[in-house]
Formats: sequence, C-alpha cells, structure tokens
Amino acid sequence: MKPLSLAVVGHTNTGKTSLLRTLLRDSQFGEVKNAAATTRHVEEAAIGDGSQTLVYLYDTPGLEDAGGVLDWLEANTSGRSDGIERLQQFLASPEAEGDFNQEAKVLRQLLQSDMALYVIDAREPVLNKYKDELTVLSWCAKPVMPVFNFIGGQDLTEWTTMLARRTLHVYSGFDTVAFDFEGEIRLWENLATMLPEREMLDRLIGMRRREWQNLDSSARRDIAHFLLDVAAYRQEIDEDDNPEPVLQTMQASVRQLERQLQQQLFQHYRFYHSEIDSGEWVLKDFRQDPFDSELLKEYGIRTTTGAATGALIGLGVDMVTLGGSLGLGTAIGGVLGGVLPNMQTISDKLSGRQTLHIDPETLTLLAARALDLLGALQKRGHAAQADIQMQSGQTPWQPAKLPAELNKARSQYKWSSLNTHQPEQSRRERAEAAAGLIKRLG
Repeated sequence: MKPLSLAVVGHTNTGKTSLLRTLLRDSQFGEVKNAAATTRHVEEAAIGDGSQTLVYLYDTPGLEDAGGVLDWLEANTSGRSDGIERLQQFLASPEAEGDFNQEAKVLRQLLQSDMALYVIDAREPVLNKYKDELTVLSWCAKPVMPVFNFIGGQDLTEWTTMLARRTLHVYSGFDTVAFDFEGEIRLWENLATMLPEREMLDRLIGMRRREWQNLDSSARRDIAHFLLDVAAYRQEIDEDDNPEPVLQTMQASVRQLERQLQQQLFQHYRFYHSEIDSGEWVLKDFRQDPFDSELLKEYGIRTTTGAATGALIGLGVDMVTLGGSLGLGTAIGGVLGGVLPNMQTISDKLSGRQTLHIDPETLTLLAARALDLLGALQKRGHAAQADIQMQSGQTPWQPAKLPAELNKARSQYKWSSLNTHQPEQSRRERAEAAAGLIKRLG
C-alpha cells in the first residue's frame, strides 16, 4: 500500500510549518517567523517506521488572496464545469504564475495529495477570507480536515458552526507550542475516519505510541545513570588538608555532568540549540547553581543541619580531628557546599584520610531538576520559541530516604565516570541498580 500524502494548507501565518515541526519532531524543519508568507514554496517531509514511509507531509505557502482567486474563477470559468475543471483552467492561466502564484502552488499540491490539513489560528475570528479559502479548497474534491492551532482557552463555537455549514464535521485541536501527545494521536485517529483505507495511519499511530514510550524510557535511563555517576563520585584528602580546592573541583564536575544530561534529553526529543555544543551552554532555568542552598529551599529540601551532624558522628567521624582541620571543621555545623565528608572505614580514620561524597540533599535536587526538564520537554511543541519553563518543583524522594541504589553507589568507586573516566554502565550490578532506580523515577 502506498504512503498517505497530506497537504498542510491554510492562511498565511496560521502555524502550518509549526505543525509540521511538531509532527516531525524536528525543530529545524522549515522556517518559523511571526511574519506573513514565511514559506514561499512547497516542502516535502516524510514519517516512517524504519521499514517504510507511512506518510508524506507537504508544507505549502500561505493562502493570501483566495477571494481574488474566486473572483477570477467566477469571471473566467463556466459554472457548468465541476470544481477540478475550473481549477485546471485557473492553473493554466498567466495569473497562476503571477498575482496568484501562492494559491496556485497550494492547489497543485492538494490536487496531487490524498487529503488536506487546513490549519486555523484559533485566536482569529471567522472572516470571509477563511470562508473563501475553504470554498476554493473544496473544489479540489479532496477530504479536508481543519486543525485548530493555538487552542489554549479559545472558544471555537463560531468556527465549528461555520465548518459544519460546509459539512466539515471532523476537526482536531492541536497546539504546536504546548504539546499534548494524546492530542497528536487524536489528530491521526480523526484523519483515519475520513479515509477508506486506514492501514497506514493505524501503523503510524502504533509506531508513534511505541516511539513515545521508548523516548520516555531512554530519558529516564539516562537520568538514572547520571545519578549513579554522581552518587559514586568521591574524592579523598588528608585530614589536615584544606578541602576547598577539592570541593570546587567536585562541584564543577557535577555541574558539567548535569549539562551533558540536559543535552542528551534535548537530543532525545529532537530539540536543538545552536550553542548546544558549547561548554558554556546552560538552560535559563538551570543557571541557578545546584549547590545553592536557596535552590534547595525552592524544592522544599531541608539541609537538616542537626541530622547531618548526627550522621557524621554516627559514622565514626572524630570531632576533634574534624575541628583541627582548616575546612572540614565547618562540616560539624552542616553539610559543606553540597559535599558530605564521611569516614568510610577504620583504616581511613587510622591513616587520617577523609572521603568526600555528594550529599543526599544535592542528589535529590539533581533528580528533581532532571525530571522537571523531562516533563517540560514532553509538553513542549517543536515550534516553541520561548525559554523552557519548569514548574514542578517536586522531589521524587526525601534526602533521608535516598534510594538504595544510590546508597549502594557510594561504595562503588568504579561506577562513576568522574572517578574512572570510563563509567561501567555495562556491568551487571550497575545495570541492575539503574533498572531499580528507573522505577523510582517513574
């Protein structure tokens, strides 16, 4: 069975290219501007399942003067001819290459396609120019499904009444800025009701659902491995050493690893930034340092000074030894800069060594920020131009109840790429820990 061919049509600046970007999962398709007639020619794109192209999508120029085309048709063609015959006369005329060349490109493409998606800016009132467009498009004798863009909070009653009077009873609402996956699925399902053969669209719907689930699984797997990397990260210093240089190194390493995770998540969902390969790249909402205590408060994470002190004492930290150290003595008053000093073994204590780990509060914050970014990307249309805004602020667990997998990682030096520069993600134990942590991230 041949692929379905869909022409994406509509008035200038209603969001046709934006719709294509979101359906294609490609923020670089075409050109999106808040200006009229950005698309000046027909662009083809395809969606396939790896073995076959299922749908061809055609981005067409905006309709600018359908009323003028109707006037020409009334004046130059016979009312006894059917719509296609009259349009063919128009397309063979000099006007189709002149004043009405944009409309001519749209009509030629629709005549060659199986059906059309007619994109409507839901914020616009019903105007005569839109009625003229639908009249001209109907003469192509192809199914037309209206798709409302920018639907947030809009009353569509006037529009749906007008469409019904033109026997257009099947339509979809779709926002290319605030993405809704189930909204996309409804769009494909509505299209399928208008076609005699729906095998291709059924395959496409199934593929899209599998793809969406796989994207979510891959993203959560990346987050889990990132957290294991950070939890297993550790540095050792002598008990009398100034810890400040080591603390700064650890914090910088974690910041860089978090940025790499952000880039991975963007690439999973096919969002790209020109500066994504830059070491200075950072999302606006991530400019606040994960080691900033104010950010911990925003997420409702307590630093629990008393608890931290108790934990240090309970793990056999010698208060006198800590007090005699230049920087580590401040740990008695609380967690130092998001890095938790910890005496791991008696031999450490006898040899005067201190082991530094990233503390549970910071690990919890990193997990919450990663999940917030994932949620934001899953609700972001590929036509969105504004900065990403993350709103959850919820933590997946409390620092005092850190997942067992992260607690285990603290004793697994080789699990962290920050220690070995070669993370052992393929090892069975680490893979099992990642699998268990993914469930906690769900």
